[in-house]
Formats: sequence, C-alpha cells, structure tokens
Amino acid sequence: MSIALPIAGARRGACPSLDAPMQTGDGLLARLRIAGGRLTPAALGKLANIAGSFGNGAVEITARGNLQVRGLRAAGAGPFARAVEAVVGIERGLVVETPPLAGNDPYEILDPRPVARQIRDGSTALASRLGPKVTVIVDGNGQLNLANLKADIRLVATPDGSWTITAGKQYFGATAQPAQAALAVLSLLASHGPDTRASDLAHIQLLAALGHLCIDAAMPLQPGTTPIGPRSLRAVTVIGLGLPFGASPWQALVDLAALAETHGVTEFRLAPHHALLAIGAEDGFVDELDETDFIVDPADPRRRISACIGTDGCASGHIPARQVADRLAGIMEHHADLHVAGCAKGCAHPRRAALTLVGRPDGYGLVIDGVAGDTPVTVLRADQLATALGPAAQG
Repeated sequence: MSIALPIAGARRGACPSLDAPMQTGDGLLARLRIAGGRLTPAALGKLANIAGSFGNGAVEITARGNLQVRGLRAAGAGPFARAVEAVVGIERGLVVETPPLAGNDPYEILDPRPVARQIRDGSTALASRLGPKVTVIVDGNGQLNLANLKADIRLVATPDGSWTITAGKQYFGATAQPAQAALAVLSLLASHGPDTRASDLAHIQLLAALGHLCIDAAMPLQPGTTPIGPRSLRAVTVIGLGLPFGASPWQALVDLAALAETHGVTEFRLAPHHALLAIGAEDGFVDELDETDFIVDPADPRRRISACIGTDGCASGHIPARQVADRLAGIMEHHADLHVAGCAKGCAHPRRAALTLVGRPDGYGLVIDGVAGDTPVTVLRADQLATALGPAAQG
C-alpha cells in the first residue's frame, strides 16, 4: 500500500521538498536538493523522464540552483520520491550552499567545502529548531560566487586565509574559525525558534555570540557573476547554460542530456540564477545548443527578465507571466531589468527591479524601481504593454 507524503504548508516560510511537496495551482511541487548539486548527463535524463512520468512535464531550476518538479499528484508523490532517490542523492537538513565550482575553481581563494561540511555536521542537533529557509553560504570567492544570493549567514574567503562573516545584513569582520562562528549564530537562531531569521536578531545579540571569534576587517568586494557562457576549469571547458525564466519541458532536458553525452560532457552542476554548468563540453556543443531554447549567450534578453509561472500553475496568479515575459523579451534587449509577476507576492524576484509588471484582476500594474507589492504608477491593458515598456525600459 502506498503511503502518502506530508504536504508542506503554504504559509510564508514553508519550503517544498522531496519529502513534503507543496500544493500549488497545478498540483504538488517538489524541490530537490541534489547532493553537491552534481549529476551526470545520464542522471539528468533519468530525472527528466521521471518528471514527465509523475508530474505535468514542467521542470524548473530555482534562483538558488535547486531542481523543482511541478504537477505531482498526492498518490504519486511517494513513488516519485523513491524513483528520484534511486537516481541521485538528496540533501536534507540545514541548507549550506557553496559555489557550483567549489573545490575545482582555480580562482577561488579557499576551498569552501570542508567548512560547509563542518557546519552541516555541527548543526544536526539544531535542525528541528531552525526554520526551513535558514541558509548558510560558504563562498571561496572564485570566478562563480554567490554574492547575489541572500543568506542568514555568509562566510567569504579572504587572501589571508580567514573568512569574513555577515549575519543577516550585519557585518562582523573576519574569523579564523568560520564553522564555529556560523554555529554560534545558528545556536542563537535555534534558541528563538523556527520562525526566526538572522535579520530578526539584534546587533547586540549577534555581537555577544560572535565578538570573541571575530576581528575587524574590511568587507571583501564581491561583484555578482553570471554562470552563463564558457569558462575554464583548469584544463576542462565549462559551458554555462540557462533555462528561460527558470523552466524547461522535461523532454528538452532529456534531449539536452543525450546531446551532452555525445559531446564529452562528464557532469552537470546545478548553478544559481536558473543555470546548469556542463563540465567537459567538447567543440560543437554550444553550436548544437544554439538550436535549442536554452540560454547560452550572457547578453540574451531573457536573462534580464524574472517571471513566475502565473496562471499556468499558480492559483494566486492573474496573468500567464512566463508567456508575457517571452513576448516582451525583445524590447528589453539592452535596457532595464524586468520582473513579470503573476500577483503582488512577487515570488520570482522578491527584490526591487527597474520595471515590474504585476498581474491584477483589472490588468497589469506597472511598478518602477520597486517590488511587486508596491503601488503601481499605472495599470495597463495587454495591448499596451509593448508601447508602454519600450520607453520605460530605455529610461
């Protein structure tokens, strides 16, 4: 007899997972934290086939580089989970993130993986008292960093061998004991319960936990980096490719996996900003990708647009956000970033954007230099979008 999996609550702060998928407008959504963010082309192809068999065929890579499968049914969630774990390992517990090239990046200052492992191991006893969204970033400060991702605790390697630490938005200098410092903050968070994030903690509380572990040091400058396009990994070629608006049909990923195997790709690594890194790609791989819908050019205008699934899969949506985003991509080519939100929650891009279109019952709210929940400057009809956004995008 099949045992039904628990359903993640839809309340703010809840997270879907393989063990507890979340109800959405198109069925259950499962988020897969694949161990190390690494999978072979064969494994990618198998996972895509599983998504096509158990879900509605929609596969996503999140802004943080996790795989999501949409459209699961309650009766199939358990068999889906078992099928997935027969192909790849799944991480559970505290979210501790490292850059996708960690340990292999010739430009990183320090390998962040040993520190990340110490934090994961040390946080086991705290896990039940930490919120599901609590996140630690351990960044070796290499060619692909995680500077653009939010974190409760951020550790960044410095040239002198220490690690700077930020908790919430508060910077506390450098430490030679990064795992111990992170665990001190996590213990403080756990003492306040699972609804608490680092941004909720007062400076004096954090200083009491970290003061003896840190020394004054300048915060390192970490300009954000894009995973899209070619780069080198010592003697191996890496090609970064993106999913348009973070989504792909399962069959396209099956085809990508097959193409990768014929062009020498030994491994895919899930990367932030809805991307995959193809490790070991041979000549001709990018040319073949040009014939697909995947993004391989860092200048592709779709990279400047964030869009949720909208009415195609969310009960809260008022517009088919990704379809609208695709139609508008051409006019955004060299101009401002655009966020197309199905509703005022703005899930696809919770930060400010130069331009935001918000689905409403009466049309499309236009927000300039704000977030989806802000008051729009005007409300547009569908036939007014291109005309209105063209001048707005050019400033």
